[in-house]
Amino acid sequence: MRHTILIISTALLILVPAALTAGWYRGSVHTHTVNSDGDSSPDAVAAWYKEHGYQFLVITDHNFVTDVRGLNALLGANEKFLVIPGEEVTDKFVTPEGKRLPVHMNAINLAKTLKPAGGSSVTEVLQRNDAMVNAAAGACIVNHPNYIWAFDYRQLLEVEGLRLFEVASQDPTVCNWGGGGRIGTEAIWDSLLSHGRRVFGVAGDDVHDFKSWGPDQINPGRGWVMVRADSLEAGALCAALNRGEFYFSNGVWLKEIRVDHGSLRVEIERPEEEPTEYTVTFIGQGGKVLATAYESPAVYRFSGGEGYVRAKVVDSNGRVAWTQPVWP
Repeated sequence: MRHTILIISTALLILVPAALTAGWYRGSVHTHTVNSDGDSSPDAVAAWYKEHGYQFLVITDHNFVTDVRGLNALLGANEKFLVIPGEEVTDKFVTPEGKRLPVHMNAINLAKTLKPAGGSSVTEVLQRNDAMVNAAAGACIVNHPNYIWAFDYRQLLEVEGLRLFEVASQDPTVCNWGGGGRIGTEAIWDSLLSHGRRVFGVAGDDVHDFKSWGPDQINPGRGWVMVRADSLEAGALCAALNRGEFYFSNGVWLKEIRVDHGSLRVEIERPEEEPTEYTVTFIGQGGKVLATAYESPAVYRFSGGEGYVRAKVVDSNGRVAWTQPVWP
């Protein structure tokens, strides 16, 4: 395992000793199989993730929950790998002009398939599905808002139970960067945070393609979460996600994230075999850049007027890791 320890309280900034039993778990939380529109079977998908160093996988097929008991019996020996049942609740709102706006949410640790809740507006579809998923599942992630430009932060501000938001889907068609006057998903996240919403960001493969590979394919291993939980168990992992006890990445590894009453400290895990350089940006209210650092560990000392502070670590190949916001 690449990591040491996370000491963080996202709400109060109280220094909390790490539990002796806590560990780091790498997970994929947005994954498709042949049970919806993926190209591979659930057992082949789960085997890929186990073989590539993941500790847990959530299978989130569209409007379908895969029974994972057989997969866990086959692959979960010695409690080193866990498959969690989930669903991408796949709904839509059709505008008066006939445009279909997709509203997708991942339900994690779900016992049975949920039927999309519908609604008379994008906002109502978001609200109804979020409430339904949070009542039935361990965690709920609102996915890729810029896919077909379905919604932005204004609709998300109306979702009362919103906790987790897919900032970094690795599907190359979901328009993470924005464009044409529309803001990107990271700016949507900052807009939510700047309006006082305590929402944690997520990266997901949204994987569909295991049999063909390339930049235009939706392949595995490109976006994940690193969760610090008491055990490799679905309930513990969901609770940690809902508390923000994780960071997310599409290629950068972090060694330590430490928060105390006066500062946020981020230490990078530097691969010995790569001559890679890093830029750490500390970001606050309104998406404002508070400070930039090039050393590791990078430390930002709170002034008291930031609103929130989060860190974004970018390497010289464009790969990124994001920490969760903290509120000084």
